Amino acid sequence: MNIDSIKNGYVIDHITAGRAMEIYETLGLKDLDCQVAIISNAKSQKTGKKDIIKIDQNIDLDFDKLSFLDPNVTVNIVKDDKIIEKKKLTLPEKVVNVAKCKNPRCITSVERDLDQIFILTDKINNVYRCKYCEMSLK
Repeated sequence: MNIDSIKNGYVIDHITAGRAMEIYETLGLKDLDCQVAIISNAKSQKTGKKDIIKIDQNIDLDFDKLSFLDPNVTVNIVKDDKIIEKKKLTLPEKVVNVAKCKNPRCITSVERDLDQIFILTDKINNVYRCKYCEMSLK
């Protein structure tokens, strides 16, 4: 299989196999007016399989959302056909409106306009808790 290289943009690499579509939808990549390639189940020496997303345009990429969705991803920034930077992302301390609290008694279930805010409470196990009711996402 041959996927063309990109001239300027991003390569989101080391996505957990099967998670690329969720990232594509959550980051709003379907609304872009540029080429976006999703490669599923690519061979990986570390994990066996991985997904990759290539974006052929410089956009405002939300690294916090991206690392929240899959903390193992790396982002290659491409300029003039060359990788100029490789970013290993870290978990954000707080995420807003990326996930919804599953607690039916949480105030966010009643107050629909209230932001869904989650705070990182355990970096080792990637645990986030709702700011309002402290329900864990896992």
